[in-house]
Amino acid sequence: MSDAPEVSPLTLNRLSVYLRCLRQLQQEGVARISSQRLAHRFQLSSAQIRKDLAHFGEFGVRGVGYDIDSLAERIFRLLRLDVQRLLVIVGMGNLGSALARYFGFNDRSFRVVAGVDKDPARIGETVGAVRIEPFDHLAEVVRRSGADIGVIAVPATAAQLAYDRLVDAGIGSVLNFAPVSLQTRAGVISKNVDMRIYLEEIGFQSASASGS
Repeated sequence: MSDAPEVSPLTLNRLSVYLRCLRQLQQEGVARISSQRLAHRFQLSSAQIRKDLAHFGEFGVRGVGYDIDSLAERIFRLLRLDVQRLLVIVGMGNLGSALARYFGFNDRSFRVVAGVDKDPARIGETVGAVRIEPFDHLAEVVRRSGADIGVIAVPATAAQLAYDRLVDAGIGSVLNFAPVSLQTRAGVISKNVDMRIYLEEIGFQSASASGS
């Protein structure tokens, strides 16, 4: 963000949450809301909302609140979601195929443009809007599609190879769904999404709450 170079990842995550809340209010036809009402409605902190937004200037009017359309659009642009990013998925099994069809990966901000897999039986299949191509053709697929974000949806044993091939192909940002820590390279933005971690956390909390 050119106008907020020191914003922390936690603040960015909260901005994404605020944007989802505002989108829901837009769908309900709500035009204006205070930080207190916004916080109460979505179990947030009004003080945190005001603090986070203060990083980027003035938004609301004291005693009047926030214009929801204006605030939503401003956060949308602050998160740079007004520029569509193109995704290539490595591993078109159950998870990769689900991600290729996922609306959140195919909207105004993101679009899956390519998918590759090692299974010869899958090559040529169409999933969502993409045709599965051979993993060995990844560099050419990236060049042709213009993809700039790589999504890894392969088993843990194949994840490092997938990462290395993506980076070698010129991909500068990688989202890893494989349950393994990767040896990353300098200058490449890498994020891990291990859903089992959250499942284990829920399992522990459920067991603690029940006393078992």
